Amino acid sequence: MNEYKKFLRKMIANYVMGSVLAVAVVGGLMIMTTINTTLFQNLILLGIMLVSFMIMMLLEGITFSKHLAPIRQALVPDIASIEQLERAYVQLHRFPKLAIYRIMLPHFLGLTVPAIALVSLAISEQWITMPWYYIGIGIAGAIMVASMHAFIEFFLTSITIRPLLRVVKDKLYKQHGRDTLALAHVYLTVRQKYQLSIFLIGVFPVTLFSLAAQIRLQEMTGIDAMQYWQWAGLVIGVSIVFSLCGAFLLARDVEHPINNLFNAMSRVEAGDFGVIAHDEYSDDFSRLILGFNHMVRGLNMRDSRNQQLLDSYFATLAAALDARDPYTAGHSQRVAAYAVEIGLRAGLCEYDIDQLRKTALLHDIGKIGVKDAVLLKDGKLTDEEFDQIKKHPEMGESILRQVEPADAMRPYLPGVRSHHERFDGKGYPDGLKGNSIPLFGRIIAVADAFDAMTSDRPYRKGMPKDRAIMILEEGRGTQWDPQLATLFIEDYRRKQQELHNAEAQ
Repeated sequence: MNEYKKFLRKMIANYVMGSVLAVAVVGGLMIMTTINTTLFQNLILLGIMLVSFMIMMLLEGITFSKHLAPIRQALVPDIASIEQLERAYVQLHRFPKLAIYRIMLPHFLGLTVPAIALVSLAISEQWITMPWYYIGIGIAGAIMVASMHAFIEFFLTSITIRPLLRVVKDKLYKQHGRDTLALAHVYLTVRQKYQLSIFLIGVFPVTLFSLAAQIRLQEMTGIDAMQYWQWAGLVIGVSIVFSLCGAFLLARDVEHPINNLFNAMSRVEAGDFGVIAHDEYSDDFSRLILGFNHMVRGLNMRDSRNQQLLDSYFATLAAALDARDPYTAGHSQRVAAYAVEIGLRAGLCEYDIDQLRKTALLHDIGKIGVKDAVLLKDGKLTDEEFDQIKKHPEMGESILRQVEPADAMRPYLPGVRSHHERFDGKGYPDGLKGNSIPLFGRIIAVADAFDAMTSDRPYRKGMPKDRAIMILEEGRGTQWDPQLATLFIEDYRRKQQELHNAEAQ
């Protein structure tokens, strides 16, 4: 509430200061010092200005109150809804543009229309003596003054809204746990801001001076208006051209580093921490680019360290599981290696290969929950014991679901749960069939079966790899995915042939 009151006082102070400066000082002084009138006529003009000023303040006050309503509704009560706070946040960002709207419409029209009507009445009744075309010059001058007032008000409002924006953001987060990222929006581009600003700065003083000079010279020397404006129009035209060129060049000069940083930030947001923003600038943007690159290097180092820790975490879990059974030591590592070979042959991208490797390392993590008497049994398992073993894919999924953050483990769950499904639908735990089995589960099923067949057990010796390959070949389309099994078989035979050729040489 206190911040809202400060904001309101500041907005009113800015407006009054700008209005007095634009209307009273610039407009009033230009009229009083330009037009050669009597004291009585000056008093009439002053009265017309005061009446018009009051009408302008009334109309603009009504408009300002409407613009302020969403902010007042959100900040005057102690507790506001999410919708009210979000509307207030958006409205605050729109306030600088709304300030331009207020100045150029209710402000300008509220002042100009009554002034034109009253001046016209005064000329008709001969209360003041001046040519009628002075009204046209006055309208042009009013447009210039209003434009400059709007320009000043825009930047003052942009500064004034900042403390209140922080208050709204804090309320959204503390009261409702919401942030404002989804509300981020460009309400006015840098190009628009710079082009309009430079244009006004370049054209306003020359145009206003030319209007005033025409009246002054007309009354002092009787100069021909057409002859004067041929010269003054050329000066104004040159000013416009220079202002437009300067605005374009300045806007482009500022836009380039902004776009450079924005593109680099987009790549960082996508997970590319190796990006570098090119430093091609010799102003303050160079320091900004340097700071951004330094920040990204820090993120890259932290990401690399996190990846190393994550890889170590997966490897440690797999090693801890394998350590329970000395006869299957290294099983998870070997299955991961075989699975990666299949994934590469299947054309998976680098990201998916990494996810597949980690899934394969953890595929048997559920066996942690199987009793040693069953897991380490020397002889053949009973049906009841085998049922306990068959629960390990579900148990593995359940274990990984307990790891926080939950989204970090989510990619590995389907493969862990489904690596004992069969292509013909006779597997477990869900009896999935064909391509309804997750891809990682189908890949790991091939890799897991091959290592299980070729590894020694207490009750049997591992079979030769060629024999295991034959079994995989026979089980294509029934137990294993035919395409993935074929990729593994072809890769094995290719390597065997290469080894044979190397030995022959």
